[in-house]
Amino acid sequence: WGPPWWGESQDRVAAYFVCANRGKRSVAIDIASPEGIQTVRELAREADILIENYKVGQLARYGLDAASLQAINPSLIYCSITGYGQTGPLAHRAGYDFAIQAEGGLMSITGNRGEEPQKVGVAVTDLMTGVYATTAILAALHERERTGRGRVIDAALFDVQVAMLANQASNQLIGHKTPTRMGNAHPNIVPYQVFPTRDGHMVLAVGNDGQFAKLCEAAGQPTVSRDVRFSTNPARVEHRAALVPLITGWTLLKDTADWVALLDRAGVPCAPILDLAQVMEHPHVAARGMRLQPRDAQTPPMLANPMLFDGQRPVADRPPPALGADQARWLHAAT
Repeated sequence: WGPPWWGESQDRVAAYFVCANRGKRSVAIDIASPEGIQTVRELAREADILIENYKVGQLARYGLDAASLQAINPSLIYCSITGYGQTGPLAHRAGYDFAIQAEGGLMSITGNRGEEPQKVGVAVTDLMTGVYATTAILAALHERERTGRGRVIDAALFDVQVAMLANQASNQLIGHKTPTRMGNAHPNIVPYQVFPTRDGHMVLAVGNDGQFAKLCEAAGQPTVSRDVRFSTNPARVEHRAALVPLITGWTLLKDTADWVALLDRAGVPCAPILDLAQVMEHPHVAARGMRLQPRDAQTPPMLANPMLFDGQRPVADRPPPALGADQARWLHAAT
């Protein structure tokens, strides 16, 4: 899926491919052939974990489904990632993040009120399904230490998307009022949205009454926090229509950088809205080591793992492999 591309001529790969496949090894197996089926079975015999992303039932045609492989390796943890899961009326469908965001409710609450529904700017359902699947696999590994048995994990993008609705789902289930698009405003917290400044925009994320009092003090309007319409968050939610224009009048008086500096000192959560070029050059990105420098001309620029273990980050800075590049090393024992 390009452009943009990394590399030259026929060896080039899409930046998207780099993001999804950096740090991996690659072998190519034709699972439609008897030899390929046997190779996978031999690998599964010694494997701890198998993760597959085929449509429901496809691997059973080749005897590579969970039941078949756990018959030869009962300790195998077998994780199937599909669009809609192994059961249910939509199980037959292929899963695409965009479609799941739509049918799973996320697009109905993303975007400006009265305008076209919007998807999130990255494939958030794909990404979070990977996180949930990894968590489930690690839990199964931990359990296996006690039981010696593997598990079959059914991970569905649709289920993850529904789970990700979080407070919005709770609002619907308990309040019996369907959430709608509110732009960048928060349904349960005020002020918690984008505000215009003299030279652009900023985010205010005022999470409690104390922070609201600090905001009013910093803006030179301390009496506003004592107004009964605004003194508590429930009151601010109720009187959102009056409060937001009032705060907008304040924020338009200063540049974004001036507001951020002022509110940082006051202890009010806020942030400028940066584009990706600005993020990649951000001093905090550099200080945290989140941007990996290419180790040689054959290595593309990449982001780092966001987790630290005792102050150290795991490093996966290998470029994505060519198809089958690791065939000899990884298939030798299975053939």
